[in-house]
Amino acid sequence: MQKLTCVLLVDDDQTTNYLNKLLINRLVMTDKLLVALNGQEALEQVKIHCREAHPDCPALILLDVKMPVMDGFQFLAAYNELPLPEKQAIIIVMLTTSLHPQDVDRVQQLNIAGFLNKPLTREKLNDVLKTHFDRHLPE
Repeated sequence: MQKLTCVLLVDDDQTTNYLNKLLINRLVMTDKLLVALNGQEALEQVKIHCREAHPDCPALILLDVKMPVMDGFQFLAAYNELPLPEKQAIIIVMLTTSLHPQDVDRVQQLNIAGFLNKPLTREKLNDVLKTHFDRHLPE
């Protein structure tokens, strides 16, 4: 499989980040894995890594919904205001433990690729790769 240029994990839970990093590294999805603990940190990472054809601009952002400082919805509002030429190519998938109908409706109205229920699994990541990158994980 051709690797993604970069993946950005955004979650305030250190254990979740650790497990997701292990999974992504084990699946050899990317050589560059960035982690942010809230939406504000993620926004800064995007600003740093997505300037003028920077090779580390995330191809995929896995974004938690509920976080302190700046949650996933606030991140998306600020992200949509960024003047980034690469923005259209970045796939954003929200991760949630909440299936509250209000959250589901709100996510579906956003300009994102979709949402997944936690925890991340090989199958869920493979579906994201097939759907949005025309790639799949090796067997």
